[in-house]
Amino acid sequence: MIETTALAYYHAFGCVIQSAIPLPELTEACGSTGENLQQQAPATISVADLLPLWNAEAAPDEIWVVRGSAVMFHVPDVAIFRIEDGCSIAVSPFPESDPDKIRLYVLGTCMGVLLLQRGILPLHGSAVAIDGKAYAIVGHSGAGKSTLASVLLDRGCRLLSDDVIPVILNEDHMPIVLSSYPQQKLWQNSIDELGIHHTDCKPLFDRELKFAVPVRSGFHPSPLPLGGVFELVPGEMDTGIQPVEGLERFHTLLRHTFRRSLMEKMGLMEWHFGMLVRFINRLPVYRIGRSASGFTAPLLSSLLLETIQKEEAS
Repeated sequence: MIETTALAYYHAFGCVIQSAIPLPELTEACGSTGENLQQQAPATISVADLLPLWNAEAAPDEIWVVRGSAVMFHVPDVAIFRIEDGCSIAVSPFPESDPDKIRLYVLGTCMGVLLLQRGILPLHGSAVAIDGKAYAIVGHSGAGKSTLASVLLDRGCRLLSDDVIPVILNEDHMPIVLSSYPQQKLWQNSIDELGIHHTDCKPLFDRELKFAVPVRSGFHPSPLPLGGVFELVPGEMDTGIQPVEGLERFHTLLRHTFRRSLMEKMGLMEWHFGMLVRFINRLPVYRIGRSASGFTAPLLSSLLLETIQKEEAS
């Protein structure tokens, strides 16, 4: 069963998180309020009995329920989760559920939905800090985003976020990336290739070959302007980087918005379209082809850094 404690305050995803559930992955906020980049109340995480509400609102075999400003979802043998108004996450654990599994959903899907409710664009990928700007590496699950980011960290870059990249627009409609927390998720083969000590890695639930890897140094805790987007596409015949032009730039970000399948149910289609239109033509977008054979992350990191240098020099 999940442990509950006195309320603790953390700072992640551009907001203060007030939680009754210990979240050791996150950075504790200074004082009792910390910095709130969105000027909103802290996001609260609590434990509640959601089963009666779920039984009343969910159809048989339904996984997601969206009602007004609230989103609920059900993970068998783990918990029922409810995210409301961009301000609260309620967790209803099932008996004998694994706390690690619960936190994985809280910091992943729940935070992605909460960001959407707050008007923050969540991209699916990793963001690294390079020369004072954030660069997003997006792609489908298993594309190698975190592995490429890890190689860039070894080359002196810093991590802002892994898995969920929070993006806001400033007053000039320029995209800003908020930092999340100092951890990556890496597959076993990437850990072996990167020479990471296994004692630093914690297996993710039911996925023995994927691990949570803390970023002990090289984490960038403050926001940075988004300098560009790189879409990682595995299985291409040739390894290389090509610019993405025209309307395909829009579709690239549309394709890699975290939990975009919920957009219509949440009534956010128009907001999503408007958000992307306001900034998509203000930054470069590239597609990285990754060969299906061999460990290509070091080569891709060199190509990515060279592309950024050329972009800055032009």
